[in-house]
Amino acid sequence: MAYKSLKQCVSDIDKKGELLKISDEINPDLDMASIHLDEFAKSGKTIFFKNIKGSKFSAVSNLFGTLERSRFIFRDSLQIVKDLIDIKTNPISVLNNPAKAIFTALNGIYALPKKVRFKGFNEIQIEDLPQIKCWKNDGGAFITLPQVYSEDPENPGIMNSNLGMYRIQLSGNDYVQNKEVGMHYQIHRGIGVHQKKANKKGQPLKVSIFVGGPPSHTFAAVMPLPEGMSELSFAGVLGKRRFRYSKKDGYTISADSDFVICGELHENDTKTEGPFGDHLGYYSLKHDFPVLKVHKVYAKENAIWPFTVVGRPPQEDTQFGALIHEISGKAIEKEIPGLKSVNAVDEAGVHPLLLAVGSERYTPYNPTKQPQELLTIANHILGTGQMSLAKYVFICDEENAPNVNDEKEYFTHFLERVNWKRDMHFQTKTTIDTLDYSGDGLNEGSKVVVAAAGEVKRKLVAVLSNIDLPNEFSNPKLVSNGNLVLEGKGDMNDLIASLEKQNVAGIALITLVDDSTFVSEEFSNWLWVTFTRSDPANDIYGLHSENKNKHFSCSIPIIDARINVHHAPILER
Repeated sequence: MAYKSLKQCVSDIDKKGELLKISDEINPDLDMASIHLDEFAKSGKTIFFKNIKGSKFSAVSNLFGTLERSRFIFRDSLQIVKDLIDIKTNPISVLNNPAKAIFTALNGIYALPKKVRFKGFNEIQIEDLPQIKCWKNDGGAFITLPQVYSEDPENPGIMNSNLGMYRIQLSGNDYVQNKEVGMHYQIHRGIGVHQKKANKKGQPLKVSIFVGGPPSHTFAAVMPLPEGMSELSFAGVLGKRRFRYSKKDGYTISADSDFVICGELHENDTKTEGPFGDHLGYYSLKHDFPVLKVHKVYAKENAIWPFTVVGRPPQEDTQFGALIHEISGKAIEKEIPGLKSVNAVDEAGVHPLLLAVGSERYTPYNPTKQPQELLTIANHILGTGQMSLAKYVFICDEENAPNVNDEKEYFTHFLERVNWKRDMHFQTKTTIDTLDYSGDGLNEGSKVVVAAAGEVKRKLVAVLSNIDLPNEFSNPKLVSNGNLVLEGKGDMNDLIASLEKQNVAGIALITLVDDSTFVSEEFSNWLWVTFTRSDPANDIYGLHSENKNKHFSCSIPIIDARINVHHAPILER
């Protein structure tokens, strides 16, 4: 459906019977977010807030709350976009089906942005916008679905732009009301490259923040596109409507957006941003980030403010990930030779944990079945886009490979085959996700690649036998076959010394947590706690551990996933 505006999309969803209309005045301070969280939890409707306390504008949330609704919104263009990405990543496919390729190419006209006159906007102030605060300890109101636009200072122009979703703090802290907003962007982001180039040239970076507009624009801002594919082109094809833009005071304006904030980023001009309840399920804390000096703020007459609430997965942004996977298909696998499948695990916060399956073709004669090509593939994964932020990469060979999207099945397969004396490979003092506080500091931590190949090496226990634990440790439970969790505040060395004296055959992995009952209730709880609260180099220990030629090995690893003093607080309603 070629929606011209967000309003048209909301109306279409209403006709389908999937719009919850709330006419009562709602407080944007926590109340709107609470309604959203409850509705999303039951796979509910899109929510339209007609009256927001302190603002004349209405708002909409949970627009992408189910994969089915996202498919409905983009029902006329999903296949076209899939075909375009396939042609981009696999040009030879054109020869296999030239008729389909021609049809897809004809739709490529939507990929060309269209310049139009600046009209239809009224000038407003930042304080006029809905001031939505999602979690009680958030530092202020935030934009949670922004489309942040910037251009390459060395090669300006609409086709050399970046459109990304970087959170924007509208109020709180030391921001001067109506004059400044905070901009939090993580490493490896396009706008960071643009700002560095602007700094080098000694000039500010002009930035436009679009909010609303056709839903294809919002989705384009989060879509990880193949190298050389413009987000604006993608938005045009996905929405079956060319991206329309204007120029005003040297700023680019999305002509179909509901709101636009224009401003400049200046070198070394930062202020404290945060805290913010984020998608890992914790608060990202206060840190210095760039401050945008506001030039002008614009809004359409009947503009609608779209927002979402992020927190411990799954949330609405989980559905973004599902749709991205559906659209991109095997694009990542085609980019990395030998990679058969990969899963950035949503329950673990996406970036902390990757599960992968790869090929082993390097040595036709390999009696030990030692992972070889798997390590090359893993290094390629860690050098590719946002996957470079992963902390844990588990990769197994394709022989009898499990489904990477069934995490419990994958770990059972993996734990049967891994050789802990050989198969762990660490990277220390490197970069991790900005939102991850398990490491040594902001953006700082470690990574581990665990590669398993060959035949089954152990039989995993399905029923836990008696284990004697030292004082201050208790409540051992199996999360899955051979996957043990236990709780306690005691010393790790005491635990290791005790377990090394016992028969723990059939146990292949141990996780030390604060509450093993909670962690063992659902496999998703184990994924979340284990991989968001641990840093590989700091928190992986082991029974009968050795360091030889700078390689760490053990018989059974222990991951310390207890809450530490430097960890960020957990989100609680």
